[in-house]
Amino acid sequence: MTLLIIADDLSGAADCAIAFASAGHNTVVTLDATHDTGDARVVAIDTDTRRLTGAQAGERTLAAYQALIAPGQKLYKKIDSTLRGNWADEVGALQAHAGLAIVAPAFPATGRTTLDGQVLVNGQPLETTETWRLEHADRSADMTTMLQAAGLRVARLTLPMLRGDAAALSRHMAEVARSEAQALIVDAVTTEDLKILSCASTQLKEASFWVGSGGLAREIALLPDFISGASLQTIDEHEKYAPTLVLVGSLSAVSERQCALLKERTGIEEVVVPPAVLRLGKKHGDWESWEARIGQCLNQGDDLLLRIGRDDAFDPAEGAHLSTELAALVRSNFAQAGGVIATGGETARALLCAVGIGSLQLLREVEAGVAFGRPITALAGRRPGVVTKAGAFGTDHALYAAWLHLNNAIEPAQYGAGTVTNPALLGKTS
Repeated sequence: MTLLIIADDLSGAADCAIAFASAGHNTVVTLDATHDTGDARVVAIDTDTRRLTGAQAGERTLAAYQALIAPGQKLYKKIDSTLRGNWADEVGALQAHAGLAIVAPAFPATGRTTLDGQVLVNGQPLETTETWRLEHADRSADMTTMLQAAGLRVARLTLPMLRGDAAALSRHMAEVARSEAQALIVDAVTTEDLKILSCASTQLKEASFWVGSGGLAREIALLPDFISGASLQTIDEHEKYAPTLVLVGSLSAVSERQCALLKERTGIEEVVVPPAVLRLGKKHGDWESWEARIGQCLNQGDDLLLRIGRDDAFDPAEGAHLSTELAALVRSNFAQAGGVIATGGETARALLCAVGIGSLQLLREVEAGVAFGRPITALAGRRPGVVTKAGAFGTDHALYAAWLHLNNAIEPAQYGAGTVTNPALLGKTS
């Protein structure tokens, strides 16, 4: 079995596809259908549709599917576990071509679950969370409503049915696939629930495709049907990617806590760029001085935490523009960075586009949803390490864990148990 993953942003594409890389499959994330993906068994494409209209997002998603799908290949439509973006319109565009949409956004390992057809975040209804209120304060978070608005007929698979008799579950899913239903919303509150779903869904003879976050992807990656016949990649990764540039475009409370812990434990230099500078870009009078400040830090071999500031004029809708300009500010000095950690899908994509990286070979998962990889094509003879992470995602430890990985470092004992690596770094032994 081979797989095509279609995601609406880069960090989402990576945090879904990394499950397959971690299982040993040759896995590539690409920014465009025309970029090189080598002989990858799993290809994930970022269609960059988060900020488009629903109709535009559907058209671009279908175009990516038609350009990349191969005979016998399965489809996984990656969606955000908190239902951001135009996911329902994108599923609607794919459904007529790919069959029944099996919708399971749950990611229990990160606190995202689905019960009675509703998404919960750490047990809290999605509509009441900061993440939802920030972008969708005036919209319903009901999945059935969203899918119906995209023109789809919806059925539901409840938790008792999912956890019941396996043969009955298979018959029920087949019946739904043969009915007039076009999307099946599946409850799941544990990783075991997703494992059951992955096994049952692969037995369907009727045309279908998965719609989920990184949670369901992890269970599919471990299926015998998927592993069978695979040409597994061997990962021997013990390099140090320094200096490390940490690029944070997200203004979420999650990212704020992650930055605070990173600064506390590493003493990394922090530069916060005012939105006013990024709004005007190179036209701003202080642009060159900010560019020089970044260059001075990296040229000295120092790690740098570079963030977008916030002011009274800030509007969440300008996020893509600010991320693009932040990447432009970095571009002339990027060659001095050995590794980069990019938080926020728009920020990660903007950076890779700015420096000419079209595809990443994924190699390892730093922690749940935090992916590490390297460019398929070398840049001036080098392949910098790249870590991507969604903005409002991950533990408070996530950025620090990514920094440890890129620096081939072990976590000091006073902070907890470390994992790998360079015995000399931080004066520790493994």
